[in-house]
Amino acid sequence: MPRIKANGIQLYYELHGPEEAEVLVLSNGVLMSTASWAFQTPVLSKPYRLLLYDCRGMWQSDHPPGPYSMELHADDLAALLDGLGIDRAHIGGTSYGAEVSMVFALKYPERTRSLIITSAVAQIDPLLAGLAGTWVHAAKARDPDALFRAVYPLTFSESWIRANQKTLDLARERYEALDFEAFVHLMESFLALDMTDRLREIEAPALVAVGEDDILKPRKYAEIIASKIQGAEFALIPHAGHAAMWEQAGVFNTLILGFLAKHSNR
Repeated sequence: MPRIKANGIQLYYELHGPEEAEVLVLSNGVLMSTASWAFQTPVLSKPYRLLLYDCRGMWQSDHPPGPYSMELHADDLAALLDGLGIDRAHIGGTSYGAEVSMVFALKYPERTRSLIITSAVAQIDPLLAGLAGTWVHAAKARDPDALFRAVYPLTFSESWIRANQKTLDLARERYEALDFEAFVHLMESFLALDMTDRLREIEAPALVAVGEDDILKPRKYAEIIASKIQGAEFALIPHAGHAAMWEQAGVFNTLILGFLAKHSNR
């Protein structure tokens, strides 16, 4: 299990693909692990050196006491890159991980080759705060079933839920192993997010993508982000909810590869 000390904690990481290739970092959504990128790893690691890792508070990385913040996660990622001898990388992620990526691009512009933002927000409007609050309430009650029931209808499209009930049943089991205290710290970090006004400072080429059926972080948030980052590309992923990287993996991967092909030195 590869772990490295970064910013005072142990971070779990994986490296896939050719050692000489440009590095692509993908940061997890709040309930994801590195294994959640199963549909991306074999595809994206062919042309790129793919770096996956668990943020502090997630699964195989350390779960130190809070509070956490997006800025702290960005510093953790910078320290991880330092520890691995990586100067610059394409920085991306989904949901929570995409929000970490935007903060990283703001704080470490010289290390950001390009920026990939999927299923993300740059601000917390009242409805989203209320939805996220149900997750925090269930976690504080240490009720894995209640948390699962609050999460899955907002994460997947109705068509995907209908076709994947067995997969959902298996996913429910993972909630029993969740570190609820660390999860609350992660959610509190998310709920403090407010960086829309700073997005114009991002200079890296950016791709902003969202599932057309995302009800947790719907299209309006992606449009706000794309409108603020100069020259950003916007993509709507059809027939996908918040977990577009699973529901439409082929489209998701093609978008990323096409975008990176325009912003790589190869």
